[in-house]
Amino acid sequence: MKVIGVIMVYNCARMIEEIYNKIPKGLFDELIIVDDESKDNTMEIVSRFNIKVFTHPHTGYGGNLLFGLKKAFKLGATHVIEIHGDGQYDMAAVPLALERLKSGCDLILGNRYYKILQPLREGMDIIRFLGNIFISNVARFGLGISTRDSFSGFRGYSKRLVEALDFSYNSSGYFFSFEIIAQAKYCGFKICPVPVNCSYKEEHSSMKISRGIPAIIHTFYTVFLYQLARLNIKRGVFTSLKKL
Repeated sequence: MKVIGVIMVYNCARMIEEIYNKIPKGLFDELIIVDDESKDNTMEIVSRFNIKVFTHPHTGYGGNLLFGLKKAFKLGATHVIEIHGDGQYDMAAVPLALERLKSGCDLILGNRYYKILQPLREGMDIIRFLGNIFISNVARFGLGISTRDSFSGFRGYSKRLVEALDFSYNSSGYFFSFEIIAQAKYCGFKICPVPVNCSYKEEHSSMKISRGIPAIIHTFYTVFLYQLARLNIKRGVFTSLKKL
């Protein structure tokens, strides 16, 4: 088992050095940085870290993540932990995530709602708190998954999951985050939640509330496509997928 931490950055110059210094290096076999063509001096700062840094034309969250996953697996990773360059997620969740990956989980999803009011204690505003509960329940019941939080940015991936899925029809933006869950569920991969703390009190780069309505619509649409795929009517991100 070789675990690479993929640090995703985009205009993180003000935060990235402090965040990098907080990452528990001993938990990973290697760390790499993938930059989504930052417009500030992020690249100048990360070049000092003495780790591999890769950049590419700007795509958005999904494109940057997929770029990072492919780079990590080319470097020999069997598993990847996704790390956001704004440091919003508590790295104390990594050991349990690694245990779950080692035990056969293919997709790790951080659960900010492991105690229902925990996000509020950590500074999440009430609109985001209720919106996440609603949209995660749509995902939970629509896909038949156990996690209460389908939109956390703390995640882990197995190589076999990423290599088995076809991302030709996926969004390159934030919608990718739910699409890969739906694809994993359809194909029969093991999805495991782990509790994670997430701070909203410091500077961070969460999705803007104004983008919540499109995210809700997209979640319903993806669930609809998932249900069609179960009837062997494959459209969108399920077009060329095969079950295990």
